[in-house]
Amino acid sequence: MGKLDGKVAFISGAARGQGRSHAVRLAEEGADIIAFDYCQQIESVAYPLSTPEDLEETVRLVEKLDRRIVARKADVRDFAAVQAVVEAGVAEFGRLDIVLANAGIMPMLGEKAHEMQAWHDTIDVMLSGVFFTIEAALPTILAGGRGGSIVITSSSAGLSVGGMKKSAKSNGSWGYVAAKHGVVGLMRAYAVGFGPDNIRCNSIHPTGVATPMIMNDEFAKFQEEHPDFGDAMQNMLPVEVVEPVDISNAIVYLCSDDGRYVTGVTLPVDAGLIVG
Repeated sequence: MGKLDGKVAFISGAARGQGRSHAVRLAEEGADIIAFDYCQQIESVAYPLSTPEDLEETVRLVEKLDRRIVARKADVRDFAAVQAVVEAGVAEFGRLDIVLANAGIMPMLGEKAHEMQAWHDTIDVMLSGVFFTIEAALPTILAGGRGGSIVITSSSAGLSVGGMKKSAKSNGSWGYVAAKHGVVGLMRAYAVGFGPDNIRCNSIHPTGVATPMIMNDEFAKFQEEHPDFGDAMQNMLPVEVVEPVDISNAIVYLCSDDGRYVTGVTLPVDAGLIVG
């Protein structure tokens, strides 16, 4: 038996990286998956974003585990589009128990990071998009009357700004920090507001994770140009980055009965970065 048998999870940003890892890991524990991703480029982001083929691979990996998945291409910045994904998934599975507001971008690389659009894109995707993802799912969770679990992907940058030195300042980097701090407030508001409905809400705060967001040429160039940023982002434990499954395992804990009384917490999975 899996820890999430019979549950249905709704995951944003599921085409690759952490989102794909979460979909696969939750499927391993018995959950069925409702997934979506934008699957095209955002102009302020210097590295390649996910593709439709990436989302198809997530579908293949989940189905390989004999779990069901409804996957759609949708923009997390478009509330109606996010609602449509929920409706399609619930029509297939009949319930919804878990929300992983995971979609994220990092427009702090390259010249476009200094344009005002980079600020708007970070806030729209990682603050408004988190709000839209949760709000689209909440009516179904509430109607089910079984409670549920919401996990918001923040960042170590949502608890500390040690790496945001002046030399690394850009509209994109400031937007990233603002969004990652902002979702902590959302998390606490949802934890308080929906605790009586047995809906738990927590945020997770990774250090650098080995995903295409940072494992790319543009990010390597950024670190070379801003060595003080890299120096400030050194983990306490002897590991440069953690793996996506390390975050997924923490999410399984938060969403399963193992974490049934855990709500309103900011959980770092950061190899000691923040305390360092």
